[in-house]
Amino acid sequence: MHKLIVLYPEPVDRDAFIKYYEETHLPLAAKLPGLRAWRYSTGISPDAQGQAAGYFAIFEAEFSDVEAFRTAMGSPEGQAVAADVPNYATGGAITLDYEITGGS
Repeated sequence: MHKLIVLYPEPVDRDAFIKYYEETHLPLAAKLPGLRAWRYSTGISPDAQGQAAGYFAIFEAEFSDVEAFRTAMGSPEGQAVAADVPNYATGGAITLDYEITGGS
């Protein structure tokens, strides 16, 4: 399995971020070919010392393997998703993708 994580720092306007993200961006992302599952949250908790995590939202997507991920991101749908990020992520976005190599 291959996973994509997107971390979103604090946006300029939280309400505008959530509205656009839920109504426009997530429907685009849900159309990615080969997407097995996705989830997101805007409820990132502070660390053990009570310090803010530094991120407002997180998105996770799962693909069967790295080839499926690359195909998805290179597709017209993937290009549309990537091009849409500046429309709502005023704080930027950090993306990580990796192959799952272990777990239970």
